[in-house]
Amino acid sequence: MPTDEKRSDVKKSELTDRPNKRRPGAQAGGLSVADSRPRVVDGFLRGARCTRCAHALSQTDVPWCPVCFGQIEPAGFSPSGSVWAATTVRMPVGRWRPPFALAYVDVDNGPRVLVHVAAEPAPHAGDRVVFDSDEAGDLVAHNATTAVTERVSR
Repeated sequence: MPTDEKRSDVKKSELTDRPNKRRPGAQAGGLSVADSRPRVVDGFLRGARCTRCAHALSQTDVPWCPVCFGQIEPAGFSPSGSVWAATTVRMPVGRWRPPFALAYVDVDNGPRVLVHVAAEPAPHAGDRVVFDSDEAGDLVAHNATTAVTERVSR
């Protein structure tokens, strides 16, 4: 196909004449892309672990370990951990209405994942949280308010 011909099967961004690969699905005007968000399935965070160096990953579809290039095998992790960092978001983002928090959670014996927290205030570093996948595919902490209440009452 000559380079000056335009492909009709590629959706264009509404703002530019270039394909938009940042959002999945045709409804967003973008190309179809895989949803790489981590998921909790049957009570476990689905992920992978390197057979050589034991590095934990929250994605299951990686071809090799990003640390040592070793072989990857599927693994399941407990959907709980300690908050590494968190922030409160005070503007609407997608379906999330403010205020809500985002927290990076170091999963027990597993990877670090981004978790939505539907409560305010945001948890602090070191707080323990338990999370699950919601119907839209996001990881959501359910007991972050309990962790915050426990920290305040100490």
